[in-house]
Amino acid sequence: MSHFTARELRDACGAFATGVTVVTTVGPSGPLGITANSFSSLSLDPPLVLWSPATSSARFNAFTQADHFTIHILNAEQLDLATGFAGSGDAPFADHQWSEGPAGVPEFAGCAAVFRCSRHAVHPGGDHSIVVGYVDSLEHDHTPHPLVFHAGLYPRLA
Repeated sequence: MSHFTARELRDACGAFATGVTVVTTVGPSGPLGITANSFSSLSLDPPLVLWSPATSSARFNAFTQADHFTIHILNAEQLDLATGFAGSGDAPFADHQWSEGPAGVPEFAGCAAVFRCSRHAVHPGGDHSIVVGYVDSLEHDHTPHPLVFHAGLYPRLA
């Protein structure tokens, strides 16, 4: 039995600074996106990455069942993408320029890195699922200023 609340756990996890991503796919009614800071590399051989959508998200089924998705690591100038896709998953596409990637998945330009993935596996993870993607291709901008999330805020790196 845990001797802490969910809020205490969330606050403690917030002490770990993370990068910020927007994950995109194509759902039954068109393009979808979601902001996630649960991204991680998993394996170099084979090339695998992972992220974890909440089971309570209205976009959960679309993302866990998608054959292809794209993970965009945002740079410090892309806060508007992060905040736009933290809420609704389709309306922000009207507010941002995007193009279709090789698998028809929406892509945003100017990101620190872009990972074009095929679904490799989906595993249960409590109130989230762990989505493992096989990296089909990538782009890396080598930007020195990624967008960072820490303690509920988006601080700028010095």
